[in-house]
Amino acid sequence: MKTEQFTIRAEGLKKTYRLGKDSVEAVKGVDLQILPHTIYALLGPNGAGKTTLLSMLTTLIQPTGGVAEVAGFDVTRDPDRIRQRIGVTFQEIVLEDDLTGREILDYHGRLYRMDKQARQRQIDTLLELVELQDASDRIVRTYSGGMKRRLELIRGLITDPEILFLDEPTLGLDPQNRANLWSYIRNLRDEKGLTLLLTTHYMDEAEALADRVGIIDQGQLVIQGRPQDLINELGADVINVTGSGDIAPYVQRLREQEFVQGLNAAERLVQIGVDNGNRRLADIVTLAGGNGFHIEDIGIARPTLGDVFLKHTGRQLRDH
Repeated sequence: MKTEQFTIRAEGLKKTYRLGKDSVEAVKGVDLQILPHTIYALLGPNGAGKTTLLSMLTTLIQPTGGVAEVAGFDVTRDPDRIRQRIGVTFQEIVLEDDLTGREILDYHGRLYRMDKQARQRQIDTLLELVELQDASDRIVRTYSGGMKRRLELIRGLITDPEILFLDEPTLGLDPQNRANLWSYIRNLRDEKGLTLLLTTHYMDEAEALADRVGIIDQGQLVIQGRPQDLINELGADVINVTGSGDIAPYVQRLREQEFVQGLNAAERLVQIGVDNGNRRLADIVTLAGGNGFHIEDIGIARPTLGDVFLKHTGRQLRDH
């Protein structure tokens, strides 16, 4: 039965790979709901299960458990109907270097049996969208990395999809090209009404782009929500304390303080959410005294999605 409320929905979605006598659970019972005309960022380190989850939702691989629907159709029973309604841009750039940008787009449209006039109109519109019209008749091997990423983005839009999946869309781009691509992605939501699911391991990307964020770690979706709501849960300020020695008594003393709004400890690092960082800094230092924990570095920052990730996974995003 077709479900209209969510553009993408998953319940208990799993993927297990068999390796001889052993098995590896790449995705472990993910529940996911994405509303129409929104950007959802799936945030996690390499190997967390982001690409595997994306591959199931785009019908490239079969789930081994649970259910998922995309555009109201089941990924197992109705893969063809889903493929008619989605566009996909993969993590690795896959473009034919000996063709021009326009030829690549044209061949892609032909694969979907688009008639010539509609195909050419769509190509011209999309080339203008990402400012590639002047380079459209150049061989792709002469394109910069940013130009290739933009070309890949619009190739996924040729068929005018309802939903666009982007796997690490800005991987390897410089800051200027990343910012430009962010602008194009927002435009797809705001002006074309697309629903977008993107994977990323860039905190700033998820915070800047997403209406909702899901943090995935070791195959599990550990938390999801609006980025600012997740950040606000940590407190007004975060005090980051790095040190050595026995961390447990120090953490216990901190938990007893009324001004501590959130607390997370990971190895030598303690993150403390407080109402006012400057006012509470002296207390934080004093509490370490006589507890066998020696403070080596301390700093105050506004909380970010990086702090949210550390709270819910117990490690920093760059760790693999």
